[in-house]
Amino acid sequence: MNGNKNCGLKVLITGSEGFTGKYMQAEMEAFGYVVYRSGTNSSIQASNYFILDLLNEDSIRNCLESIQPDIIIHLAAIAYVGHNDIQQFYDVNTVGTRNLLAVTAQLNIRPRSILIASSANVYGNNTKSVLSEEDKVYPANDYAVSKLAMEYVAKIWMNQLPIIITRPFNYTGVGQQDRFLIPKIVRHFKQSEGVIELGNINVYREFNDVRFIVSVYRKLIESEKTGFLCNVCTGEMYSPKDIINICEKITGYDLKIKTNLDYIRQNEITKLCGNNAFLQTIIGPSIKFSIIETLQWMLKS
Repeated sequence: MNGNKNCGLKVLITGSEGFTGKYMQAEMEAFGYVVYRSGTNSSIQASNYFILDLLNEDSIRNCLESIQPDIIIHLAAIAYVGHNDIQQFYDVNTVGTRNLLAVTAQLNIRPRSILIASSANVYGNNTKSVLSEEDKVYPANDYAVSKLAMEYVAKIWMNQLPIIITRPFNYTGVGQQDRFLIPKIVRHFKQSEGVIELGNINVYREFNDVRFIVSVYRKLIESEKTGFLCNVCTGEMYSPKDIINICEKITGYDLKIKTNLDYIRQNEITKLCGNNAFLQTIIGPSIKFSIIETLQWMLKS
């Protein structure tokens, strides 16, 4: 039995069947929490799974009243920037979050913590390379705009509810769809494909490990501090070229890179990462995974 003082507390994870949600469930269960999953997949038959339609207040109310959660981790979102239904970004990410918080505030349910996952995408085409929470935001696509609007919506209830807003920088891991950069690269190595088409391979970004992200989320919740917004990042940057070089060393396989001009963004910032100073004041230094560890894990899966 884990010695965590929060063992036995009930946790509701929205978007539990998504990439991050599955790791979040494993993280919380490993530390003794009782996890309840939620989503819109009616084919899932499990006692700890609840149908939750964020656009239906009755659905939200039924879910919350049934579970009476001590902690809510809100991960449900349309998360792929290239998603082709623009309306869904705003319906799910913004309106859905508003509904969840509004119903929680209406009910006689007072969770200890409500963690809401936003995104570092809200910083957009910033002129700075290292970004802190105080820096201006310049969202450059509908996904980012919907997430920034979600943050403002959440702040409406900051005085009523124990809210934490996180802005995670890029992260990856086993199970992430290969339309994302790192899984795409890993797939090419695992399948011994000769050529990969990429955009600008000399831009530097964070590529953190999903296991690091969910660990930080748990620690933020356990800090018992609320009413703030923070970056979730390491400040470590790598380029796609770096990633490919590391994969070549791990596998002994050489991959040819072909530049596709359609993948190159206009006015792209060469280097972009997060400042984690504020995060460390809340949870202290965190155990992180090196990019080599993450890529080895993904390549061997």
